[in-house]
Amino acid sequence: MLPPAPAIGVRICSYDLMRKEFTQNGKEALPVWKSALCGVTAGAVAQWLASPADLVKVQVQMEGRRRLMGEPARVHGAGHAFKEIVQRGGIKGLWKGSIPNVQRAALVNLGDLTTYDTIKHLIMHRLNMPDCHTVHVLASICAGFVAAIMGTPADVVKTRIMNQPTDELGRGLLYRGSVDCLRQTVAKEGFVALYKGFLPCWIRMAPWSLTFWLSFEQIRKTIGASSY
Repeated sequence: MLPPAPAIGVRICSYDLMRKEFTQNGKEALPVWKSALCGVTAGAVAQWLASPADLVKVQVQMEGRRRLMGEPARVHGAGHAFKEIVQRGGIKGLWKGSIPNVQRAALVNLGDLTTYDTIKHLIMHRLNMPDCHTVHVLASICAGFVAAIMGTPADVVKTRIMNQPTDELGRGLLYRGSVDCLRQTVAKEGFVALYKGFLPCWIRMAPWSLTFWLSFEQIRKTIGASSY
């Protein structure tokens, strides 16, 4: 699953600000551990803010599957889903599943932001290449692949928690939390179950990562900002 639009802006701005704090002008390559810290933090903050919109989206998307299975519809649109969530769990119900949501985002952005930043400077340094489209393409391909590897297990857990039935208080009936969902999934279906949907996830993430980073680098160049 791709991040919501608001989360994209928050994550890249947060990462950029933290990145500049660790360097004098934001141009030097960060040590991997510092880049990882920036990536995890930026992704977690951005996705926590976007969790309500993500929850509504997941519930609306699952209605198609429920109807194919002959089950009654639970929601009839984004507005209705929002209303039902608030009625059943209050305002805090909008953050149902936010922990696995944030965990997934932290891992995905660790893979995406950290890998792109690290690989780009590694290619430029080791191969003595200029900051060009070829470098951007190679780094973004690596970033998309690593992000898919790191994010798929958390995505499986997040989706199952968000889509589980709840009681009248909005509490999940199948899983007590992300750790319990992870434990049950591995115990009942094996470790490989955590990578269900990896291929379509990578197929989605690879072109998204390529498009985002090429566009992002070109926009920064056009407005006169320093490159990554």
